[in-house]
Amino acid sequence: MFIKNITMACAAAALITVPATRVSADGGDFAAGIVAGVVGSAIVRNAGKQKRVVRRKTYTKKRTATVPSYVRQERREIQTSLNYFGFPAGTPDGVLGRNSRAAIANYQAHMGYPATGQLTDYEKNFLLQSYNRALAGGVATTQLIAASPTGPRGLLTRYRNEAAGVATAGAALAAPATTVVVAPQPQVLQPQVLGGTTTTTTTVTAVAGAEGTPQTGSLPSFMGTTTAVSLASHCNQVSLLTSTNGGFLTTATMVDANLALNEQFCLARTYAIADGEQLSAKIQGFTPDQIAQQCEGFGPALKEHVAALSLKPHTAVLQDVSGFVLGSGMSPVQLSGTAKICLSVGYRTDNMDVALGSALLLSVLGEQAYSELMGHHLAQGFGVSKRADLALPWYDMGLTAIENGATPVFAPGQPERNALLRKASFTLGGNNAQALPQVQPASALPIFKVEP
Repeated sequence: MFIKNITMACAAAALITVPATRVSADGGDFAAGIVAGVVGSAIVRNAGKQKRVVRRKTYTKKRTATVPSYVRQERREIQTSLNYFGFPAGTPDGVLGRNSRAAIANYQAHMGYPATGQLTDYEKNFLLQSYNRALAGGVATTQLIAASPTGPRGLLTRYRNEAAGVATAGAALAAPATTVVVAPQPQVLQPQVLGGTTTTTTTVTAVAGAEGTPQTGSLPSFMGTTTAVSLASHCNQVSLLTSTNGGFLTTATMVDANLALNEQFCLARTYAIADGEQLSAKIQGFTPDQIAQQCEGFGPALKEHVAALSLKPHTAVLQDVSGFVLGSGMSPVQLSGTAKICLSVGYRTDNMDVALGSALLLSVLGEQAYSELMGHHLAQGFGVSKRADLALPWYDMGLTAIENGATPVFAPGQPERNALLRKASFTLGGNNAQALPQVQPASALPIFKVEP
């Protein structure tokens, strides 16, 4: 205490002895020094009193969710089943990505379920059980598929109706008609699939002869009288091959260009049917049967242009169809919507004149991605004479349109599809044929108003 008092007295004396002018001149620096000293002292004192708090961050390693092997295997079975029934899910890899979800939504819409893209337990079990049942059916399953206008999808409808006890609806998927032979005991014949051609039986009194005249009182003939090739039956066989091979061919796995083109042809057919069905649902005042009857007008109206596909180069065909469009009196929007609906009907009912006529109209109306369909038909000979040399320009027209920015209409979620079609169609030739005179259509076209 004594030393403290002496120190304070010395400091006071020192302040007294400093001249007044010096204090006035350096007053600011001095005050700043006092403030700094007080603050510094307080920091030092507080540092000694406060406890040091050390905070440690705890890092938790995130665990990557692993899918059990049995779940992945079940997902592969789901994808395989979807592919089999005509809902393209891509390669069965056990990962339910965008393509698989879209296929599930299409399956749900076909069955009348909410199209969520997420399978309920019932929907999943029904799909897998139906697939196993179809495989176990063997030849009987193949006959049912060939007799159904919707192909393998018809099996799902049949199985569902049978489970619900509805026999009449499921019976439509069996033989389209029953042949009764004039004999002591009636004989029932099943439809046969002969080299991709489905021959169906009809009543003996209505069996058409070679010239189209009815024959009565004679046995039906199943050999040598059927010339039309069923695209639905063909796609059913392609679907079986695709399922057996574990999925669609890719640019890396393609060893058979013809098989790759057939797979993509049938895939495009499936998308065209689904797209048209969605548009048909927006039409007011028409039942599906009435829409199908109206679309039959596309056949005779555009039959001559469809026939010209096997005879004229694609530029000449497009020019002729453009003239038809200008003389139809329909707006492009009306004609485009109607053509998409009738394209679906044509493929669903196996009417190639309607399907090809619709695809031609869409190509002329600026939706050139549909030109791919003419390439498929000419390459495989469905609805037209087989002309691989004339098919290539149609393929090129559709693929080039997409490469230049047009929206893909078939499998839009598979950007590698264009490269696959380029590679596969490159094997086709490209010779021009002599043009024939244009024939004016005489039939009127249906008009459908699609509600937004």
